[in-house]
Amino acid sequence: MSNESSASETTPLRRPESQLSAGLVANVASSNYNKHVINIGISPPAQTTALTANNDSNAIIEERLQGVNNNNNNSNSNHTQQQQQHTKNMDTNKRILCRVGLDILILLCVGLPILWFFLFGDPYKRGFFCDDESLKHPFKESTVRNWMLYIIGLVIPVGVMLIVELQRSRNANASGTGSARRYIFMSYEIPDWLVECYKKMGVFAFGAAASQLTTDIAKYSIGRLRPHFIAVCQPQMPDWSTCENATNVGKYIMDFECQGVGSSARMLKEMRLSFPSGHSSFTFYTMVYVALYLQARMNWRGSKLLRHFLQFLFIMIAWYTALSRVSDYKHHWSDVLAGSAIGAACAVIVSYFMPKACFNLQTVWPTKEAKIQ
Repeated sequence: MSNESSASETTPLRRPESQLSAGLVANVASSNYNKHVINIGISPPAQTTALTANNDSNAIIEERLQGVNNNNNNSNSNHTQQQQQHTKNMDTNKRILCRVGLDILILLCVGLPILWFFLFGDPYKRGFFCDDESLKHPFKESTVRNWMLYIIGLVIPVGVMLIVELQRSRNANASGTGSARRYIFMSYEIPDWLVECYKKMGVFAFGAAASQLTTDIAKYSIGRLRPHFIAVCQPQMPDWSTCENATNVGKYIMDFECQGVGSSARMLKEMRLSFPSGHSSFTFYTMVYVALYLQARMNWRGSKLLRHFLQFLFIMIAWYTALSRVSDYKHHWSDVLAGSAIGAACAVIVSYFMPKACFNLQTVWPTKEAKIQ
């Protein structure tokens, strides 16, 4: 009895099998949750297996976290690049709009005075002699009407520039010598030929407006009477006499009124706007400009005579228009000469001061350096 009791007192207490297995499960669960392995009463191989499993799970979790971080970094960088590209496009859009707006403003500064002259301009009032043979021509309709003038001065130059720039762009792209500069507007890349057309047509329009304004200033400042003045005005003096009366022969008449039977208000205004010829200045400007443009920009080598033929054709159109103004009794010969000189001079001046990249006049009048090269 005593030996058994003493033995029972010195022998350590053991948990039941069920309690021991439950404790092990709790330890494993807590170790998986805390990512640490603290097992008591487990053999070394079991501990090594548990540590390896935990390390693998930690590595997988770290890889997933790194993947998430990389995805976040990539998305942030892509978002930043999109914002930068959007800001760049916005700057490009603003820059293009500012340039176009400034060009339009400059054209308006030159064009609005022309409109003011047409609507509200009052030409200089000058007198006349009833026996002046140069003022007694009959009224005749214009051979070159206004709509023909617009086709000659606007449709032909614009069409020629479009065809030439398209051909140049096609040749440059085929040979790989095209311009590297690109213009982006509203996420749309503007073709290089369209940019070149805009530059050439903008300068062309500015020169046309400058030529017309120069002509109008001279018209309204001088107020020269047209050859059909007496036929359109039918002047009547304060004493109710006309040019048919012998008392008015040889007299310089300043005080008169126009009866204007069969004449419109516009005709009565235009009869004082003979010098210089507007038709002549406009057509000579447009046609001389196109001729110079073809010399500088046309590079088609299919025929060496085609360019010269077109240049001659355009100059002849302007020449015929100017001559028709004399035969239609719309202008005196000196009016046509002055108008033609104004138009041609404006075309040469505008083309001369254009940048060489746009309109290189060395191809028109080569210098000694250009010839050597």
